[in-house]
Amino acid sequence: MTLTVRAAESMAPDLSLLVDVLPTERLNSTGRPVGELRVDLYRVPDLANAAHVAGLWVQSLGVLYLARLWGNPVGWVVAFLLMGRSFVRFAILAHEAAHRLLFSNRKFNDWVGRWLVAYPGFVPLEAYKRSHMAHHKEEFGPAEPDLMLYAGYPITKASWRRKLTRDAFGSSGWKNLKPLLKAMGSSTSRPFAWRILAMQVPVFFGVWVVTGFWWGYIVFWLAPWMTVWRVLNRLRAVAEHGGLGPSPDRRLTTHHVRQHWVARFWMVPFNTGWHLAHHVDIGVPFSKLPALQRELEAAGYIQPGLEWSSYSALWRHARSGTQAS
Repeated sequence: MTLTVRAAESMAPDLSLLVDVLPTERLNSTGRPVGELRVDLYRVPDLANAAHVAGLWVQSLGVLYLARLWGNPVGWVVAFLLMGRSFVRFAILAHEAAHRLLFSNRKFNDWVGRWLVAYPGFVPLEAYKRSHMAHHKEEFGPAEPDLMLYAGYPITKASWRRKLTRDAFGSSGWKNLKPLLKAMGSSTSRPFAWRILAMQVPVFFGVWVVTGFWWGYIVFWLAPWMTVWRVLNRLRAVAEHGGLGPSPDRRLTTHHVRQHWVARFWMVPFNTGWHLAHHVDIGVPFSKLPALQRELEAAGYIQPGLEWSSYSALWRHARSGTQAS
């Protein structure tokens, strides 16, 4: 696919590319699979997802243990950065659990989603699920929870630098941590806050054991969440919906970016980069999103030119505006 050049003050695609080709024999009028294709794409891979959850913990604590074995300061710096990547993975698996696509058994999905994925990453899964479903009901609508991450693009280079600087130095992280601490004083929010804080106790001791430092939790768990993760989260959010607007056509609310292993390693694991396909049908597990993407392309719903050639190309356009935000 070759990217059609966007207008200088817009992130939206050329409207001439939004060809009306649906429904087909395999997709309904909104692009969702039907018949045998739907049965295949809706199947939740329980064993594979169990391995993903286990692998997430092995990687997260493993990089810290390897840094300890190496004993070189460079290793600790690398571990710090990789822990930011770990929080991306915690967030994406929590997202999958919120859609009840992590495991086919709902009770098991919710338990694992809360205690092994969301709470360690400071996500109140119950509240997140409600707000996230509002996001899917109407992107950029009145109940959109993350509008501040998406709106106003393209922005100036100076504004772009300010946003990423706030993320990288913990200002955005503190802005997100403060409501959790305040929730301890709220009768309605206190149960969720307590669960998250309770899960931090075994995480604290686990990080202490693998790093050998009692303060390891602060430096190698909390700090990466407040810094590296915030940068990666903003970059991903802009790549998903930046500068678009409300529309019943998902092609006008959600970007699609050509995938590369570097981006998938750092920022869009678990097929998160196939975000347009996810918004077309939120019932498809992440493992099947590339297959749905291929179906949408084969049907002509996603035309050549709708795809951004790379994340860096999208971000360059996102910071090429004349208005600060």
